[in-house]
Amino acid sequence: MPQETGTLTNGINSNVTESSHTTGPEPLDALVVGGGPAGLMAAEALAAAGRRVVVADHKPSVARKFLMAGKSGLNLTSAVSVEECIGTYGDAADRLRPMIEALPPEAITAWARGLGEAVFTGSSGRVFPQAMKASPLLRAWLARLDAGGVAIRTRWRWTGWGAGGALDFATPDGPRRVRPAVTVFALGGASWRRLGSDGSWRSVFEAGGVPVTSFAPANAGLEVAWSDHMTAHLGAPLKNVVFRANGSESRGEAVLSRRGLEGGGLYPLTPELRRGAALSVDLCPDIGPDILRARLWRASTKDSASNRLRKAARLDPAAIALVMETGRPLPRDPAALADLLKALPLPYAGLRPLDEAISTAGGVSWDAVDDRVALFSRPDTFVAGEMLDWEAPTGGYLLTACLATGLWAGRAAAQTDA
Repeated sequence: MPQETGTLTNGINSNVTESSHTTGPEPLDALVVGGGPAGLMAAEALAAAGRRVVVADHKPSVARKFLMAGKSGLNLTSAVSVEECIGTYGDAADRLRPMIEALPPEAITAWARGLGEAVFTGSSGRVFPQAMKASPLLRAWLARLDAGGVAIRTRWRWTGWGAGGALDFATPDGPRRVRPAVTVFALGGASWRRLGSDGSWRSVFEAGGVPVTSFAPANAGLEVAWSDHMTAHLGAPLKNVVFRANGSESRGEAVLSRRGLEGGGLYPLTPELRRGAALSVDLCPDIGPDILRARLWRASTKDSASNRLRKAARLDPAAIALVMETGRPLPRDPAALADLLKALPLPYAGLRPLDEAISTAGGVSWDAVDDRVALFSRPDTFVAGEMLDWEAPTGGYLLTACLATGLWAGRAAAQTDA
């Protein structure tokens, strides 16, 4: 990453040392508040349209959550059709449709390649950079923005709106007030506060009359109070299972953690689990009920319950431990036992805390923005990324929507008269 400096340049991660004792707000052409993927994409779109762009971020460097996501491979998007992609956004699908259509998964892949990063599609259809990390892509992206004249001001925390459309910031050099012709807000949701998305903007927006839906965990683990029986199995995965909640289902994996359950197999069900829906797991999704019943009937009655589950149902130790934890007393009847293994109840005490969630639901209400994602109350101000009220499962859909809404907001802001 480029070195942080103490001067205002068109470089990256630079701070401002010019005097804060000015007689009025500093005029700006285009301001992006928030230096995550949505904000940087908005800045790219604005710069490409010829606008003079400043990005302000309250952290010492930009895109910190993006870099953290890259430590596990940086799932850029998913190699699916536009319709399949749009369908993952639930209640927000219709509002996001034009944005996803403007930057579909294949366009994101092409964008990454255009930055010089080779990508590949995994067996699950997820698209990753060949380097399996975010830092090379981010370096190339920031270099492109720098070449396009985008200035980045770090350690600038937005504190509110001033008179006449001005924006106030707390900076290392004291309070600053700027007056941009157009503004794009991309301050993220409310998870992983230490990386920058602390949700503190919510109170400022609400004080300014902008309706904001309360934040809630998305793609979050579950709280489960395990008995001591489970201690030896904590950290073990449940592989190739199907979770079900309120008519929805998700196939994948989850980990038996010290605090409960977490993993990609559970995350798509977060909207239902947030509402307290009952959760069950099919531990034998590739074995039909009749075949499973027959296998259990044939199992030796001399075997222990654990051995019957291992031999007849072919469960691994973690799955067997889970059955013993939540399924006791085990049915003696093989048919009833088979039914239990196909729908084992998983009692839970709720979702893990908001700050531990991969992403958040809630944000600026869609009723507060027009089709350009401009605020009705401030037509020269746009909102992008996780600040908007949408959620999506993991699998590249989170980053896809962040990039797509950033591009949409940036293009719309670029067309707004200075």
